[in-house]
Amino acid sequence: MTSTRAHKEVEGGQDAEKHREFMVALLGDLKALERMLAEGLFETGTRRIGAEQEMFLIDQQTWAPAKGALKMLEQLQDPHFTTELGIFQLEANCSPQLLTGDGLSAMQAELDMLMDKARAAAQSLGMHVVLMGILPTLRKSDLGLDNMVPSPRYLALNKVVTEMRGGKFELSIKGLDELIIQHDSVMLEACNSSFQVHFQVDPAEFARMYNVAQVLAGPIMSISANSPIVFGRRLWAETRIALFRQAVDTRSHTHQMRETEARVSFGTRWVRSSVAEIYREDIARFRALVGTDLDEDPMAVLDRGEIPKLKALRIHNGTIYRWNRACFGMTGDKPHLRIENRVMPSGPSTIDEIASAALWFGTMLEMFHQGEDVTRRMDFDTAGHNFYTAAREGLGSHFLWFDGEEIAARNLLLDRLLPMAEAGLRRQGIVEADIAKYLGVIDQRARTGRTGARWQFSSWMSLRDRATPGERSNALVAATVQRQLTGRPVAEWERARLDEAHGAHHNFQRVDQYMRTDLFTIQPEDPVEICTHLMIWERIRYVPVEDKDHRLLGLVTHRAVLRLLASGGSARHTPVSAIMRTALTTVTPDTPTLEAIALMRRLKIGCLPVVHDDRLVGLVTEDDFLEVASKLLEEQLGGGAGAPGVPTP
Repeated sequence: MTSTRAHKEVEGGQDAEKHREFMVALLGDLKALERMLAEGLFETGTRRIGAEQEMFLIDQQTWAPAKGALKMLEQLQDPHFTTELGIFQLEANCSPQLLTGDGLSAMQAELDMLMDKARAAAQSLGMHVVLMGILPTLRKSDLGLDNMVPSPRYLALNKVVTEMRGGKFELSIKGLDELIIQHDSVMLEACNSSFQVHFQVDPAEFARMYNVAQVLAGPIMSISANSPIVFGRRLWAETRIALFRQAVDTRSHTHQMRETEARVSFGTRWVRSSVAEIYREDIARFRALVGTDLDEDPMAVLDRGEIPKLKALRIHNGTIYRWNRACFGMTGDKPHLRIENRVMPSGPSTIDEIASAALWFGTMLEMFHQGEDVTRRMDFDTAGHNFYTAAREGLGSHFLWFDGEEIAARNLLLDRLLPMAEAGLRRQGIVEADIAKYLGVIDQRARTGRTGARWQFSSWMSLRDRATPGERSNALVAATVQRQLTGRPVAEWERARLDEAHGAHHNFQRVDQYMRTDLFTIQPEDPVEICTHLMIWERIRYVPVEDKDHRLLGLVTHRAVLRLLASGGSARHTPVSAIMRTALTTVTPDTPTLEAIALMRRLKIGCLPVVHDDRLVGLVTEDDFLEVASKLLEEQLGGGAGAPGVPTP
C-alpha cells in the first residue's frame, strides 16, 4: 500500500468516525428536545418577531457584483452584519421585537438604520448595496469558488455536496425564456438573496401554526415575488425558488428512479402534533453534511437544571432548507420555538418587505385564532402546488383553496387574507396606524398588480428594442438602487430608464454584454440553399455551422455563398460543409471588448463566434462594434440617447 493511499484511507476512517460521533450527538439532541417538550421547559405566551436581510454588493460604475463582503464587515464593525455564501453578499440581522404596539414599525426603523449604515460603508468603498431576490447583472463567471467567502464551513459544505451529487450541478428552468446551464459548485446558490422573518410560537400550538404557514406560503409568494430575471433570461416570477432547490440538490443521477426529497423543499406532509416530527423526518431523510466539535451531553445538562444548546441539531437543521423552517433558539436562559419564513425575496423596498411580513404575521394569527384545522380542508400536496404555482406565476396565479375552491391570487388576497391579517394584527395589539400603513402597501400592490417581479418584467420589456441585455440589466439594478433610496413601495415606482445606469461605456466592457444570442444556425449536411434563404430572410451575413450538441464546426459567410454561385455551383446540391470556413477565431463571453475589437482588426475578419465549454453561445460582428462605438461617441459628445435634457424619439 502506498503512503498516499494509506493516508487517504486513514483520513477516510477519521471522517467516518467523526460522522458517527455527530450522528450520535444528533440523536442525543433530539431526545433532549423531546424531554424539554414533555417537561414544559419552553417559553410560552410571548410573540416575538425577527428578520434577516440579505443584500447584494455592486460596483458603483459597472453595476456588477463587487467582491466587498470582508471589507464591508471591517468597515462596519457591527455584530448585526455577517457574511453569506458569496463574497458579493452581506446579511443584516434585526433585533427581536415583540409583536405588539409599534413592533412592526420598530422593526422597519432598525432595518432602515442598518441599510443606511451599509450604504454609507459601501459608498466609502466604491460600492452600492441593493435589495433584489436575484441580481440581474450576475454572470455565470461570478459564481466561481474564488468568489465564495473563504470560510471552512462553506468549503466543507461545497466539498460534501459536490461529492454526493457525483457530478456537475445542472440547472434547468423554463419561463418565458429557458435557462439550462451546468456548474461545478454550490455557488449557484449565491444568486439568491432573501428576506427571512421569524415568528415565535408556543410548543403546544406549533403544529397548527406550522400547517397554517404552509397553507399561506402560496399567497405570500404571489404578492412578494421579486426575482424574474436571471442571466438575461425571463424565467419565473420568483426564480429564486427553482434556482435554490437545484443549486444545493445533493441527489445524484442514480436517485432518479427513487422517490427522494431535495434538501430544499416545501416538505412532504402536515405536522400532526409536535415540532419533533420535523426534526425526526429530517434526520431520517438527510445525511449530515457538516460536523463540528461537540462539547456537551444534553441530558446531563438537563439533569443539572440547565438548558442544552442542541448544537448538533441546530447545525443539521441549518443544512436542510424548508421554505418554512422550524427553529430552536434561546432568549436569555429560556428556550423557545420559531417558524422561519424563507419564502420572501430581498426587496423591492424595506417597506414592501415589512408589509409582506405584516400580512403573514396577521393572517397566521387570525387563521390560528379561528381554530380551523387546515389539514381537513386542504390536501398537503395542494398547498405545495399552490406554492410552486405562485413562484412561477406570481400575482397572476390561481389557487385551489379550502374545500376545493378555485380562486385567483388577487381575489384571495383582497377579499379574504387582508381582512384576516387586519383582524389578527388588531387582536395582537398592533397600533392602528401601522396596520393601515403596512396592509395598505399590500392592498395597493394587489390592486395595481405591481409586485417587484411585475416591475422588473415591465421595465425589461419597455427597454427591449432600445438596449442590449447588458444595458437592460444595468438599468434594472441602477433604477432599483435609486428607487430604494426614496423609501416608496414598488407599486409607486416608475419603470427603469437607460440613463439611470449613467454611462453607456459601462455596458460594453465584455463581449457577453452585447453579443447576439438569438442565433440562426445550420448543420454541415444542410444544402447551401437553406443558408442563402436564412441570410435573405434575416438580413444576416454570417451563419454559424454546429452539430446537434451545439458544438461549433464552422462559419458560412455571404462571400462564400457568392463565390459558389459566381462559379456556377449549385446551392441546392452543395452541402454547407463544402463552403464553410473551419479555421475560426473565437472568443468567450468574458473576453474584454477591446481585446475582441483588436482581434477583428488584426485578422481582418467581420465576425467572432462566442464559445463557452466548446458550445456556441453567441455571435458578434463588425455591426455590433459599430453600434458600441456609436453609443460611446454619443456619450462623449453629451448626446447619448435618453440622457438628461436630450429629447428621445
